[in-house]
Amino acid sequence: MVELGRIVRLQIQRSSLKTGEKPNRVYDPAPIMSVGEMWVTPDGALGHAGDGSWLVDVHHRAHPQTKNADGEHAISVGFTGHYSEMRERFGERIVPGCAGENLIAETPRRVTLDELASGVAILAPDGTERLRFDVLKVAHPCRPFTGWALGRQVEPEALKENLQFLDDGTRGYRLHARGEALVSVGDRLVVL
Repeated sequence: MVELGRIVRLQIQRSSLKTGEKPNRVYDPAPIMSVGEMWVTPDGALGHAGDGSWLVDVHHRAHPQTKNADGEHAISVGFTGHYSEMRERFGERIVPGCAGENLIAETPRRVTLDELASGVAILAPDGTERLRFDVLKVAHPCRPFTGWALGRQVEPEALKENLQFLDDGTRGYRLHARGEALVSVGDRLVVL
């Protein structure tokens, strides 16, 4: 196993981050909620609200407006190094987690899909394995997030250029859990 980094942020989306009708959809990160613990299953994530309650992520198959009908959008992971690249291009509004991934690992470098091909796992701080994931694909960027990142309506040429920059894993990766477990901020993400 090769360590990628410590989990520095866990979060859920209480509702969709994209609203409106195409082609005028807009992105708003307000429904993102940071949590200290998350119950992860093949169906998605539940975030511990801190008051004893559990909140269902919009990508969980049990959410009434699920964004995971195909079962391939349950969990996503991003990296602080990717956020540094995005912040350098788009400015200070880009903070870790604003793209909506469930898990953010503190990894100062770029992480590629090829590197993750064998899967990833989350380990407790003592090294005990909590959960394994298959890495399904990159989380492709969208027009609404790109416009939000730019802080304006996106013209076709700028859209294409910025979508290409945000693709290939910059926006993170889609994962499928091989079981279920409680994960916490401070756990470690490793490549299998």
